[in-house]
Parts: sequence; C-alpha cells; structure tokens
Amino acid sequence: MKYTSLLFLLVLFSCTPKLNQTPALIDAKPAITKVLLTQQAAWNRGDIEAFMEGYLKTEDLSFVGSKGVTKGWEATLNNYKKGYPDKAAMGELIFDIISIDQLSNNAAFMIGKYTLKREQDEPSGYFTLLWKKVNGEWVIAVDQTSG
Repeated sequence: MKYTSLLFLLVLFSCTPKLNQTPALIDAKPAITKVLLTQQAAWNRGDIEAFMEGYLKTEDLSFVGSKGVTKGWEATLNNYKKGYPDKAAMGELIFDIISIDQLSNNAAFMIGKYTLKREQDEPSGYFTLLWKKVNGEWVIAVDQTSG
C-alpha cells in the first residue's frame, strides 16, 4: 500500500505541468533581419512609405533623434518626408547590424550602424531599436538614431 501510494504520487507529479517553466525562445533574429533588409531596399528605391512598414503603426512608436523625441507613426513618417524630400537626399542606405539581443518571444533589442551614400556626402551613425512582435509581425517600437 505504501509503495502504491508513492508510485501514484510520483506519476501524478511527473504528469503535472511545471508552473515556473519558461517557454523556449523562438529565434527571432532571421525575421527581424529580414524586416530591416526590406526597409533598406525600400529606402534605396526611394519609397519612404514602404520603409515605414517596419515600424509600429500606432501612436506608441517613439523615434529619438537629434531634434528630440517624436511620438507616433504618422509624425515619424512626416519627419522622414521633410528630411528626405527626394531620392537624391535619401541616397543609398546601408545597415550594419552589430547585435540583436532577444529579450523574449515578443521583444528584442538591436544595435547597428547606418551609412547614407549620397553624391555630396556620406553621413553615418548608430541606432538602437526596440523590436516588438505585434500580430505575429516584428516591428520597431522605439528607434534611437544618432548621426
């Protein structure tokens, strides 16, 4: 009887899911890299609207640049259009990913470098991006870019 009860408890505990078990991370790096490279291609063909598809399309988007913080997708789009009115101003964009640190299955942090090759100059700088998975898609929720 004692062994039967012990065996019963052993089976019961081995079949019970662990409450503190953390789900395994699904590698987000390929999906995030694909979004960034899609943005780069859109920029290089002069399509700012397509470039912006990589960003969180709500008022929760934050862009931090040399002029301060811009909140919202529309405001960020408008700033890009003002700063880069034509293909010559946009130049050719090159992203270099320095690191991607996945924080969870729904969040990641990226550090990278950008270079704009233009006829008259070649500005470059660094960026940090907070990525979020929203409705199954990876998007940039916070962008801090320095030049």
